[in-house]
Amino acid sequence: MSLIVEKLRIRGPEGVLVQGASFALAPGEPLVLLGETGSGKSLLAQAVMGTLPPGLRAEGRILLDGRDLLPLPPRERRALWGRRIAMLPQEPWAALDPTMRAEAQVAEVDRLVHRHGAAEARRRAAARLAHLGLQGAGRRYPFQLSGGMNQRVALAATEAAGAALLIADEPTKGLDAALRDTAGALLRAEAEAGRMLLVITHDVALARLLGGQAMVMLSGAVVEAGALPGLLEAPQHDYTRRLVAAEPSRWQDWPRRPPGRAIVEGNGLHKRLGGRELFGGLDMSIGEGEVVAVAGPSGCGKTTLGNLLLGLARPDRGQVRRGAWVAPLGLQKLYQDPVAAFTPHQTLGQGIAELRRRHGLAEDRAAGLLPRLRLQPALLGRRPSEVSGGELQRFGLLRALLLDPALLFADEATSRLDPLTQQEVMALLRECVEERGTALLLVTHETALAEKAAGRVLRLGT
Repeated sequence: MSLIVEKLRIRGPEGVLVQGASFALAPGEPLVLLGETGSGKSLLAQAVMGTLPPGLRAEGRILLDGRDLLPLPPRERRALWGRRIAMLPQEPWAALDPTMRAEAQVAEVDRLVHRHGAAEARRRAAARLAHLGLQGAGRRYPFQLSGGMNQRVALAATEAAGAALLIADEPTKGLDAALRDTAGALLRAEAEAGRMLLVITHDVALARLLGGQAMVMLSGAVVEAGALPGLLEAPQHDYTRRLVAAEPSRWQDWPRRPPGRAIVEGNGLHKRLGGRELFGGLDMSIGEGEVVAVAGPSGCGKTTLGNLLLGLARPDRGQVRRGAWVAPLGLQKLYQDPVAAFTPHQTLGQGIAELRRRHGLAEDRAAGLLPRLRLQPALLGRRPSEVSGGELQRFGLLRALLLDPALLFADEATSRLDPLTQQEVMALLRECVEERGTALLLVTHETALAEKAAGRVLRLGT
């Protein structure tokens, strides 16, 4: 078994997006693609899979066991999916059926691909979910699970395929450190079992865990390649050095200031979900210019608490009060799964223009934020499915900031961003706190980020 990519170039309406990438992949040794969002990592994987967005085309050669995939018609490419090539996509919403329970979706792979009986397929699915810390989640639908839990369900289904080539696109986004290590160990075991493993990630810690070979990409080009962990311990390219240095554990602490007027207060909050109590008797308030982080493992109720404070859900008991001075649109949310927050058939530019018209916003406000969020104007002509998850998350932040919120609930706002972009986005949020007095409620699984940015850290599920 082998995958050989030779001088792969990907073109789009705006020019060359991936510039002549070449690599060879063999069983037993992972290949990790590292780089910032929009660097071309996911496009390279999509070219291998045969799922490039409309308007993009690949040139060069992609040889799977000596057979060039690029000239094959779409029907023959699709026949390889799940049997020869399996892909864990960047967004779990793109991989899961919203009308099927989690266990059934994993069991379906064993039934249809491996022809196991229904009872055996269910047994295998339950074991895979339990291995990823999802005991009891098999009976729930995707909308009843957190983003990190959905990511693990998608990982279990992809792993069940047992394809010779496994492509994992950002497999640990939204996972806490313990679950990231579990997912990384599972992926590494797939390689050790004799599969070819291609992992796209901005998670430097995951790259260290996986080992094998790595390629660092920037602006569609491979700028550095080598064996792990050596490449990260002694990087040669300036970009790789900056990528490693931008991990949250290396940041300076944000300044702490006393909060202003209370924007939102919750008293005696109780909430149960899926038959278990997430929290009970919880008191919490957030004031102007305050940064509060809610930390804890996936599924512990972090997002639920934020939704209660914003009025997007109701507590079982207790009260939530908003300051009388807060404008109707003064509470805004940056969603954990940006795909679910955008209209799929509308271009990003159309969505921004509609928001401006609806709320009477000046045209130049969005234009001024684009470069600060490292978003190219050409992306405005694309639909949500035609940009990376990190780029879409930054558009979500752009949309929220245009409304000048008193409180921004950032739900895992940086889990889809590489360390450099994460650092820059957090710096922009810090400016909003310092210049506008915006309050920031951070939901995060990353302990270092919470401790560096927040004046208060509320820990759930501990």
